[in-house]
Amino acid sequence: MIMTVEFPDEIFMKAALDEAQKARDKGEVPVGAVVVCNDSIIARAHNLTETLNDCTAHAEMQAITAASTYLGGKYLDKCSLYVTLEPCTMCAGALFWSRVDKLVYGADDEKRGYTLNKNRILHRKTKVVKNVMEKECHLIIKDFFKMKRKDLSD
Repeated sequence: MIMTVEFPDEIFMKAALDEAQKARDKGEVPVGAVVVCNDSIIARAHNLTETLNDCTAHAEMQAITAASTYLGGKYLDKCSLYVTLEPCTMCAGALFWSRVDKLVYGADDEKRGYTLNKNRILHRKTKVVKNVMEKECHLIIKDFFKMKRKDLSD
């Protein structure tokens, strides 16, 4: 009998948090994402909107592109995306088109999260798990903007 071990979501969310820290170190809004396929991370990404001067360079978009390149196809239907912050409507639309199997996110985005839109955005087959390591995911964002406000007041 072959036993398969399913890793807890926290393991992969920690990897997404590592990516969020890389974004923070670059002065980017600290959002990180990883794509997992067959219990292995196949793509890692973080926000690059400032670095690339591109408003679409969100962590999720970067991760989808990297995973699609790795797999050699546009569909991520056997993959899970772990992201530290609830995706915006743009990223949720990209997740729809990529047919990601599972979306796992840490902190809710009360201002720009896709759940504010009452229409179905994600693919009907996409499973959603939210609030994984919510405190840690919320804290990195909160501290970043607290630091930014302090820098502006100095």
